[in-house]
Amino acid sequence: MSKAQIMNGNELISEAALVAGCRFYSGYPITPSSEIPEHLSKRMPEVGGVFIQFEDEIASAMAAVGASYAGYKSMTASSGPGISLKQEAIGLACMMELPLVVVNVMRGGPSTGLPTRVSQADVMQARWGTHGDHMIIAVAPETLLETYTETIRAFNMAEKYRTPVYILTDAVLAHLNGRVELPDPSELEIIDRTQPSVSPEEFNPYDVEKFGVVPPLPNKENFPKYRFHMTGLNKDKTGFPTVNKEAVEADEERMITKITDNIKDIESFEYYKMDDADLVVFAYGTNAAAARVAIDEARESGIKVGMFRPITLWPFPEKQVAELGKTFNKTIVTEINLGQMLYEVERVTQGNTEISTVLQASGVPIRPQQILDKIKEVS
Repeated sequence: MSKAQIMNGNELISEAALVAGCRFYSGYPITPSSEIPEHLSKRMPEVGGVFIQFEDEIASAMAAVGASYAGYKSMTASSGPGISLKQEAIGLACMMELPLVVVNVMRGGPSTGLPTRVSQADVMQARWGTHGDHMIIAVAPETLLETYTETIRAFNMAEKYRTPVYILTDAVLAHLNGRVELPDPSELEIIDRTQPSVSPEEFNPYDVEKFGVVPPLPNKENFPKYRFHMTGLNKDKTGFPTVNKEAVEADEERMITKITDNIKDIESFEYYKMDDADLVVFAYGTNAAAARVAIDEARESGIKVGMFRPITLWPFPEKQVAELGKTFNKTIVTEINLGQMLYEVERVTQGNTEISTVLQASGVPIRPQQILDKIKEVS
């Protein structure tokens, strides 16, 4: 049975994390994500979890990685320059192949920028922020309910693929209070770690030959029974470092293909009023809400326009966007930055569609009227 709640986006992320089984949170306050640690500082002890506020973002991110190593579902959250500071730890989680959920409540930048204002300018940072060849998963909810459900999905994907997963919200969604019908937890799919089927003496944390592309990891109950090594260096199946070129190459490729080979399981997107559309708007996150209003108003005046909304931003929905480029002569890309996903749309559509933009980096949301004006201009 669903349950109605009045909460803001940050509180919904916190509650969803607990439902997903998160029992370790470490962070450092920063606007506009601070309600997440504030909420979890009260709630985490109530469910037998651990909440720690560290001296800075780097320490908090490293602690979250360590907790994941020890078998806890863990999460950290930040905004703006705080996410920049966490990048080394995120890269470590990528190499160690540890589940980790990272919440980025996006705000204006670079540097301190507009710390209390809205932005979508961190989507490329999410993909490429840490160094080296790596793959990442990132989701961008549009609504309060999606903020809740996508948080649970983020934890599921992190555990299933042993990888960091970003939740990209923004200052508007974080602080928006609304009435939300939350699903009954018993109706939700919660993915927990697959436990090793061998004795501790036989277990290796990266034994692909024995366990498959994503080997199991002990949870917090089984962790004390197992002794295994993990490092930020390239490793063999034992977790100890190796410089063997064949082993390193195979390991790097596997860490990427375990994501790219499972796109259909990871991707999520929405087609809005696309069945008879002559024109398509590409929008994501809270900006998609403005696009939705503009599309409805455009249709009232006889303009057949629809929206493609990626919910999973990374991996980028290349197949779907490429098909849009072949189907529609004109595409409008709108985002609350000066053009980031725009480059991906341009790359994937390969000049098959004429691209117009509604971009803005002023710290305020894009209004539906701005998108409507562009629809009328290009239609």
